[in-house]
Amino acid sequence: MMFVLGTAGHIDHGKSALVQALTGIDPDRLREEKERGMTIDLGFAWLKLPSGREVGIVDVPGHERFIKNMLAGVGGIDLALLIVAANEGIMPQTREHLAILDLLRIPNGIVVITKKDMVDVESLNLVTADIGELIKSTNLDGVPIIPVSAITGEGMSRLVAMIDKRLGEAKPKRDSGRPRLPIDRIFTIVGAGTVVTGTLIDGSLSVGDEVEIVPRRLKSRLRGLQTHKARVTTASPGNRVAANLIGITTAQVQRGDVLTKPNWLIPTTRLSVQLSLLPYLRHSLTHNTTISFHTGAADTMAKVRLLEKEKLQPGETTWAQLALVKPIAMVKGERFIIRSPKETLGGGKVVETHAQRLSRFRPATIENLKAQEEGKIETILLALLGFKQPLELLDLLVQSQLPDGEVRAAIDFLASQGHVIILGEEDHRFLFSDSGWVRLVREATAILKDYHQKYPVRSSVPKAELANRLKLGKYAAEIWQKLMAEGILSEEGLGVRLSTHKVKLTSTQQSKIDAFLKSLAQNPYSPPGNQIPEPDLLNMLVEQQKVVKVSESVIFTTSAYDEMVAKISAHIKDRGNVPLAEVRDLLNTSRKYAQALLEHLDEKKITRRVGDERVLY
Repeated sequence: MMFVLGTAGHIDHGKSALVQALTGIDPDRLREEKERGMTIDLGFAWLKLPSGREVGIVDVPGHERFIKNMLAGVGGIDLALLIVAANEGIMPQTREHLAILDLLRIPNGIVVITKKDMVDVESLNLVTADIGELIKSTNLDGVPIIPVSAITGEGMSRLVAMIDKRLGEAKPKRDSGRPRLPIDRIFTIVGAGTVVTGTLIDGSLSVGDEVEIVPRRLKSRLRGLQTHKARVTTASPGNRVAANLIGITTAQVQRGDVLTKPNWLIPTTRLSVQLSLLPYLRHSLTHNTTISFHTGAADTMAKVRLLEKEKLQPGETTWAQLALVKPIAMVKGERFIIRSPKETLGGGKVVETHAQRLSRFRPATIENLKAQEEGKIETILLALLGFKQPLELLDLLVQSQLPDGEVRAAIDFLASQGHVIILGEEDHRFLFSDSGWVRLVREATAILKDYHQKYPVRSSVPKAELANRLKLGKYAAEIWQKLMAEGILSEEGLGVRLSTHKVKLTSTQQSKIDAFLKSLAQNPYSPPGNQIPEPDLLNMLVEQQKVVKVSESVIFTTSAYDEMVAKISAHIKDRGNVPLAEVRDLLNTSRKYAQALLEHLDEKKITRRVGDERVLY
């Protein structure tokens, strides 16, 4: 198992010198860094511990101007070394880096007091005591504090042993089968092409794998992999990895992009988060403030929408949404930092990666976010369904960002308990929570009941109209089927009705219909048009298949219509075609009725006009 160790601390406190003393590798790799004597970009080194454990070391810059580079380095580490120089003690960036480590919940740490050879025992004890007080209220409370000198080597063996011990206590890396490599460096190797590096998390990569660069949607394949400058065929989670990409140029990739398996990691521009403000700040954070957002190696500007209050005070935690200026590829549960141009403001945890814009000051919204944050898989899935229904299974897999197998098993369990309603087939399934389905049924029933009361003669509501009012979109067909299977709706032609609904005619309406049908029957091929009832009554007769409307003024009984169609079809089959005049004579009717009928048959694609004649379609 590989581990990643990260250094943090104020400028000139000896981080790079410490790394070189530990590993023999100078992480100050850029010419500008050599000239200025500071670490500007991320430096990398590695060592083998006495236990045989291998460790990659990320040396991050300490200068305030380069704080975002520091953020790119700490996101994937197992052990943090907070560096404090004995001759200077705690400095502003010491506090800021410690705050960042705390906000990112780095699970393990050691405080290293460097330049021990430059102070006396009394000064060293004072610095040690100050550091102990500083870390008391943080995740690093109680971690070892080890004084060393990179020059004389004093304390170095104790530090190496403590690194080995602390890493031995580290939790195994999670492997969800969804590898992500947040890209923090991009370069070209002659003869090989583009190489990207980062700390691999959540899954393994192998040579030959198809991969995708998100959010750019670039597809590639892995030509080669290296960890600690050694070629490997497979890299496991927790490794510092260099990946050689096929068919990708350095200009196409940027730091902050994520290399992963194709077609699952979808970038986002709106997050629901739990947000904390640092306690030592001198000012509050106001709703709709614009900040810079940092996660892994990615950063963007963002607007903070506070969901519970107008201002977040120093030291407080609240629920919020972040509207990102550019899309970021990240998963639920990831940590982030927010900054102003001059300082770190706070940070927190992502609870929902593809969030809808939430209304403020809504208790139900906060309860849903709390449920998602708690982490029980069934609770998370139901909370996600609470925000949007119906939700497609594949979308749920993306939004939950949990292992596919666990999500599918949890959905099947929830369905068996009646908590989730599943419609559709295979990966095209979509879901409702039980309460969401009840709400849909109640809304559909109310709309239909109101419609039936307003239009008692209409037997049904057009499906398209009802689907539009319920905002069902492409899910309508499966929803109608289930509502009919449950006996709530009945199908009526192109419409649906409440199963309990029956058309009720007044005596006057029934008399109109009886008279109209009688008039049609008396002269079926040339029916009179002066007794056509009002549209609702006529549409009812059409739906009941008692009449066929071929034009606004020409209505036939269904039996007469079927007879005429049969005669015309048989005539065309026998003769090959038929002109309008022959249809008129064949049916012993007038040109008006023959023309209306033929135009109707053309529309229905029973016949087709060719010049002045009709042929079968």
